[in-house]
Amino acid sequence: MHIQNIKVANEGTVNSMKTREECKAYVDALIKVIACYRHLATSVGGSSDCSNLRDELKRTREKAQDFAVANRNKLTLCLRDKNLPKDDRVEMERLWVSFSSSLELFHADMCKVFEMGQSFSFSSQNNLFVQTGMSGATSDIAARALSVQNINYDETVASMDRLEQKDEEEQIDKVDKMIYDIEMKVNVLRWTVEAKAPMYTDPLSNDTSSVAMLSLEDDDNDQCCDRGQVIVSVILCVIAMVAVVLSVCVVYLA
Repeated sequence: MHIQNIKVANEGTVNSMKTREECKAYVDALIKVIACYRHLATSVGGSSDCSNLRDELKRTREKAQDFAVANRNKLTLCLRDKNLPKDDRVEMERLWVSFSSSLELFHADMCKVFEMGQSFSFSSQNNLFVQTGMSGATSDIAARALSVQNINYDETVASMDRLEQKDEEEQIDKVDKMIYDIEMKVNVLRWTVEAKAPMYTDPLSNDTSSVAMLSLEDDDNDQCCDRGQVIVSVILCVIAMVAVVLSVCVVYLA
């Protein structure tokens, strides 16, 4: 009986670890897709903007929503389990905060892309795109597209833009509703969740190395300043002592 209990406990531990790894993989995937969407969103309205970029944004947006639904279902199921161990709950709450925060950033980026898409529409010939100086494959495609003249497709492009804007509005409302629903289903207070530094960070990245080098340089500068202050203090003390000795000598000689 004792051996059987140990076996059941081990199976429960394995299942718990597997669930945690699955949830972490889901959140990691969502964060990467949202980061990709944010990177693409910076080019909307710029010199590298083109129809291919808008299509890529649409595909990335749809993929991010699929990952968001999967994250919501997985994390909600885990956090609503009253038998979830304390350590697992702490980890799940941390993942939940990462998920909900990423979803809010995604919603904000979607709103920005929607507004920029309205301001810089391909159906309007009066819009001038911002010359950002960015270049690459997308800018080459945009240049080739703009070089084509005397093609009557304005009405088709305008209707497509209206359909895409309507679809984008529906997706924004969908994400907004999802943010509201997850806050209602799971009550996780963000300020009570402790951050875990090794998570989603690369200690060997160039940025981290640069920060470390800067911190070392600051330490060296602080040490140099400390040595300089000590030397100045010693010199002032010596001057004060010499002045005292000279004054005493003058008194005795007088």
